[in-house]
Amino acid sequence: MRDFSQQEMAERNYIFDTIKSVFRTFGYAQIETPSMENLSTLLGKYGDEGDKLLFRVMNSGEKAAQAPEKGLRYDLTVPFARYVVQHQNEISFPFKRFQIQPVWRADRPQKGRYREFYQCDVDVIGSRSQLNELELVQIVDAVFGKLGIRVALKINNRKVLTGLAEICGAPDKVVDITVAIDKLDKIGLEAVLGEIREKGLSDSAISVVEQILALNGSVTEKLAAMRALFGGQSASGIVSETGLRGLDELEELFGLISAAGVCVPVEMDLSLARGLNYYTGAIFEVKALDWEIGSISGGGRYDNLTGIFGLPDMSGVGISFGADRIYDVLKGLDKFPANLRSATVLLFANMGTEEVRYVLPVAAALRSRGISVEIYPDSAKLKKQFDYADRKAIPFLSITGADEAAAGTVQIKNLASGEQRVFAKDDLDGIVCFLGK
Repeated sequence: MRDFSQQEMAERNYIFDTIKSVFRTFGYAQIETPSMENLSTLLGKYGDEGDKLLFRVMNSGEKAAQAPEKGLRYDLTVPFARYVVQHQNEISFPFKRFQIQPVWRADRPQKGRYREFYQCDVDVIGSRSQLNELELVQIVDAVFGKLGIRVALKINNRKVLTGLAEICGAPDKVVDITVAIDKLDKIGLEAVLGEIREKGLSDSAISVVEQILALNGSVTEKLAAMRALFGGQSASGIVSETGLRGLDELEELFGLISAAGVCVPVEMDLSLARGLNYYTGAIFEVKALDWEIGSISGGGRYDNLTGIFGLPDMSGVGISFGADRIYDVLKGLDKFPANLRSATVLLFANMGTEEVRYVLPVAAALRSRGISVEIYPDSAKLKKQFDYADRKAIPFLSITGADEAAAGTVQIKNLASGEQRVFAKDDLDGIVCFLGK
């Protein structure tokens, strides 16, 4: 849990504003939910490992002993599902919302992993159409295109993973299998197979898992190979209708992606599992190509999440952008725009009491035009005022003294180019144009 400087906040807001602008172009509107939820709302939605990372909040105040236990939210999707159920009579479905808020996990802090971090979530609920999945792919394409980050998008389907467990002859082990293969990038194939073996799977079942994780080639080739396995041609001879439905969904989605002309490279990754238990269909993960860090975005389709809160048959799909990891990538690649260094565009030097009174209405008029303006508060040496402008990366400085006041003018200097201009004090159009606004 960290402090953020003015500079860091300018950079973080650049990320938030970029992501918001993309969300809005696809018709998503913003909501917010409380930082705390009843613990019963959160428990059991993220698997055993997720439950261990929940921050629990001690009850306090009057009748604390009778109050439900609370927890800080672990993600934004479960509170969103609770929100949908609670406000279902006020919502038009399909319901498209985005949320940009902090979440908390009692994790061990390390590079790219924090106990408090921001998620930028976008979800649509109340529709099973895979046009929604396509839209999320297009949002990924647009967001990272605007931010200038090269990424790869990986896609799988949880029905395919369920099918994998079924043809292994271990449908009750689907969670154990998915939790293990989700670690493939971190611990390698042999360790994943070892972890599955420890869960009691047979050698023939492990052979099927290994065969599927080793598949490569184009999407068409992978789909064909998987269809054969799910159609009864695996070592077990078991047919998985669930797995075949997952392959149908993947085929449809990749067809839509191809038709839409998405620029970001998209891969069908059969090892992708995503750790959250509530996913039931397509799952997504985004990795940065030029900076070593974990996934910077991820999400998927969930069919049963609102049913937990009393509203069954309400399917949704969403994706979350990890603002803190995106920040680390932009910082590491030096991709932040240079003009984020200061919010102030123009600094009026303080040349004395009368001179300040002279520039006050000019500063007010420029602010009314949306220009960020400061007047240095103290009548200090000019070097000190220049140093202040330099430290804050303020691009323009006005040294307007008694001569300019007598002439009814203001003098403005571009500190980067050295160009200096004199304007009539009421020539706001000219001043704004010189400031590049």
